Amino acid sequence: MHALRPLLRKSLFNLFAATFACAALLAPRVASAEALLLIEADSGKVLQADNATIPWYPASVTKIMTAYVTLKAVKDGRLTLDTLLTVSPTAASQSPSKMGFRPGTQLTVDNALKMMMVKSANDMAVVLAEGVGGSIDGFSAMMNDTAKKLGMTQTSYVNPNGLPADGQITSARDLGILARSFLRDLPEYEYFVHIPAIRFGKRVTGNFNKLIGRYPGADGFKTGFICASGYNLVASATRNGRRLIAVVLGANSGTARAVKAAQLLERGFSQDGLTWLRPSLGTVDKLVPVDASPPNLRDEMCGGHRKRPASDDDDALIAANGATSGSASATGGEAQVTFFTAGLQPPLMKASELMASAPAATEPVLVYTGPTRTGPALIAAVAADADQQATPKPHGKKSRVAKKPDAADKPADKPKDARTAAAKPDAKPADGKTAAKPAGIKHAAAKSDAAAKPTASGDQAKPAKPKAATKPAAKPANNS
Repeated sequence: MHALRPLLRKSLFNLFAATFACAALLAPRVASAEALLLIEADSGKVLQADNATIPWYPASVTKIMTAYVTLKAVKDGRLTLDTLLTVSPTAASQSPSKMGFRPGTQLTVDNALKMMMVKSANDMAVVLAEGVGGSIDGFSAMMNDTAKKLGMTQTSYVNPNGLPADGQITSARDLGILARSFLRDLPEYEYFVHIPAIRFGKRVTGNFNKLIGRYPGADGFKTGFICASGYNLVASATRNGRRLIAVVLGANSGTARAVKAAQLLERGFSQDGLTWLRPSLGTVDKLVPVDASPPNLRDEMCGGHRKRPASDDDDALIAANGATSGSASATGGEAQVTFFTAGLQPPLMKASELMASAPAATEPVLVYTGPTRTGPALIAAVAADADQQATPKPHGKKSRVAKKPDAADKPADKPKDARTAAAKPDAKPADGKTAAKPAGIKHAAAKSDAAAKPTASGDQAKPAKPKAATKPAAKPANNS
């Protein structure tokens, strides 16, 4: 008996160590890391939840609610998709990402929604808010009333676009509830949440949600970023008639949030027949909210360690020869999670490879200013917008080339009142992508030959004024 005691002690020690290790693996992550949620769209059943009820700054995923409230107003007959809205000075003054239209510009509800959901245009969110609610405050009250009715108990809004504000708060739980409600209540308008790309004039903008066109079955929703929140994403995908919704809050890059969402969705679709052995997490509306302040990730997301300013338009996709330093650690054993390519056929791909691949080729959706048009009138409207993009107009101020690094990041330093967060209109676009000529519209192409380079987001270009002291060999500033 005495001889067996050491063996018994060793066995008990090993059992305790194994139990402790399992508990550590199953324990929720700290709030400052990230929040993850995976649910079934139809039933609301929770498949995975990590920090899902911890308050979080929503950033531009706020625009899901802006679209919901606007489209509910359309469905209820209070306005139509063809209703003309006017860009106000308040809308024009919003910080990037934005379309950059001048005050007085008119466009339809339909076009404003497409620009807001694909380009994440902050000015278009305010245009819609003022058109539906009369003002930012009036529309915010409508958003909060809607959130209450939907059971989003952890959410409050003070603006329609998610620019930094102390009172702009949500959670992964509430975003899951909102996404489900959108699909349930507005099925005829859900195409607004999965448009692959838009074409405005000469310029094509792809959806910031990198799953669209890459992950098989991806069909929603919206990205978001401010320094305080990190990189957020609400995503959905459908496979074999089953639709899942994934929420990722606080990822460390645009690529990482897409990879995490793809991994969540893939695990949900790949669950085997042993799921009944796992403990039930209930439905998303039954998750218990945590009473806490949202984590502020500003130092982590926008500190001096970044090689370039962070923004929601994060095109730093993973290189072909491997993952970026941020995404490799963030994917949590990515080598063990692989994905079928389009058509769900071999060869298998890693999540990072899938997100780094080119999106499926699609025709961009045309967007334009002015009233609803079709046929030749539509071609003329698009050509006019393209011509306006290509025509530089003086603004009476020096070029802001030196201010370029601050364009997308500065307003996200610290959440504050949305009305004080708006920056002056900037001629530099939010995403910095090169303009593309619209296919099949020769009018615009012909006019652009003799014109200056177009700006990327609809902002009017500012002509570069060489100073007297500038050396003759110096090149003019490039505003493209």
